[in-house]
Amino acid sequence: MKMNKNEPCWCGSGKKYKACHEKWDNQINILKIQGHQVPEHRLVKSPEDIKWIKKAAKVNNGILDMVGEKIHAGMSTEEIDQLVYDYTISHGATPACLGYEGFPKSVCTSINNEICHGIPSKDIILKEGDIVNVDCTTIVHGHYADASRMFIIGEASEEAKRLVQVAKECLEVGLKAVRPWGHFGDIGAAIAEHAHKNGYSVVTDFCGHGVGNGFHEDPYVHHVGIRGTGMVIAPGMVFTIEPMINEGVSTLYIDRKNGWTAYTKDGKLSAQWEHTILVTDKGIEIIAY
Repeated sequence: MKMNKNEPCWCGSGKKYKACHEKWDNQINILKIQGHQVPEHRLVKSPEDIKWIKKAAKVNNGILDMVGEKIHAGMSTEEIDQLVYDYTISHGATPACLGYEGFPKSVCTSINNEICHGIPSKDIILKEGDIVNVDCTTIVHGHYADASRMFIIGEASEEAKRLVQVAKECLEVGLKAVRPWGHFGDIGAAIAEHAHKNGYSVVTDFCGHGVGNGFHEDPYVHHVGIRGTGMVIAPGMVFTIEPMINEGVSTLYIDRKNGWTAYTKDGKLSAQWEHTILVTDKGIEIIAY
């Protein structure tokens, strides 16, 4: 439906349409006519949404900073979970993982050959040489921010340290591939090329996702892809990039007992870093890290 130039913009900014998203819609319509897959208005966050997503991100970033200061050999992953819960609640926020589709804890702690969704436990004790992914999502005022970081416990093997570093580089090249009016396939292509160049594989069973008004939203953000394909990346979109990079094969299996934790099929190491980003007219803003 065509809008009047002087009507309030559909994005909720309070500005007139002509001064806000008229040019955005014109660009989207051109790309659509050219045959590109384009985002709907619902995938664009309002200024109010972005304000609260950033507040959630501030708490989330603080949580991961705190974990980085306190994590050490000899502590249980249950202790990490308790730290995350206490920090989140004390800052007026809610841990998104707790109770999500039955998940029993406030954070995911995935160690060594665990790809993702590791469940904290008093029986799992961190030891020298472990590599650990701590994945945290925080809710403030009904808005979500999502990020994860890798932590190396003490002195790890050179192989483990290299995997953690290359996984971080995969995220970084994925971020650099994001540009307004580019394509989501550009992100996956950049990540996969870097991983494969370094002798690693990319997990394809899990991917990044839209986030902000909900925990997991459209679009999917795949970590393998072909440049110039996939949905158009438009200013105002908020999503995660979170490549999971394996030392060996990319295939996995899910723990039958807990129904959550994903392990590498060959038992080799896996590493992951995750950021939440906002696409702007000029590039990106990293919100949660």
